[in-house]
Amino acid sequence: MTTIQLYPVHSTSIKAIGYDVRSKTLAVEFQSGKLYYYFEVPPDLYEDFRQTPSLGIFFQDHIRDQFAYDLVG
Repeated sequence: MTTIQLYPVHSTSIKAIGYDVRSKTLAVEFQSGKLYYYFEVPPDLYEDFRQTPSLGIFFQDHIRDQFAYDLVG
């Protein structure tokens, strides 16, 4: 599995995010320390996620339950 570089974010629920363009994989690390990879996430959705004022709400509305995922760590 590809290791995706994570970038810290300001959020009460999300600690860091990252994205691999080639595989269209989004990495989301939660404040709990759990790391998930979400698959086949379009690059423009990642950009919208990265720039949204509320990562938690965007995640709930546009990512959670929308994409296949794996718990990585």
